[in-house]
Amino acid sequence: MPENRPSAAPTVVRLPQYTHADQEEILGKGDDPFGVASTGLTWLPKEEHFGIRHEGRLVAHAGLLRLPVAIGDAETEVVGVGGVAVAPGMQGQGLARLVVAAALEHARTMGPRHALLFCRPPLVPLYQRLGWHPLDQDVLVEQPEGRLAAMPLRTMVTPLHDDARWPSGPVRLFSLPM
Repeated sequence: MPENRPSAAPTVVRLPQYTHADQEEILGKGDDPFGVASTGLTWLPKEEHFGIRHEGRLVAHAGLLRLPVAIGDAETEVVGVGGVAVAPGMQGQGLARLVVAAALEHARTMGPRHALLFCRPPLVPLYQRLGWHPLDQDVLVEQPEGRLAAMPLRTMVTPLHDDARWPSGPVRLFSLPM
């Protein structure tokens, strides 16, 4: 059995905080661990954190944050999902599925009816397998100094409740992206 295979089923835990050192523990050191620096966007830190440890090391993370949004003429809130990371040596073992599922379970208790995330195009199939749906329109996000920017990454949504339906219309996040 390969060394990086967990011997016991991995367990997701709620993390009291998630620091830059924690991120480096998962992804290693680097200037652009999520591959999004080319967007030129400023991002918000998450407020709720979930992780998986393997042999004492943090190997997966997902973060959550409630955000105000307008969809068409309706203003509401979404739970933003971000900072999803799995250590390179641990990928392909379902850890992203586990940590995102645990985060979404908590998101269902936060009030909003939908979760939203932004991802690089190669990750769209992964999130689709996890039940997420890509939006077909641009999403506007706020940036410093009052700028609005069209999100260059794919925006994906998933319902947090069985009867939740994503409304039609243009989408604007009333905050920095997460």
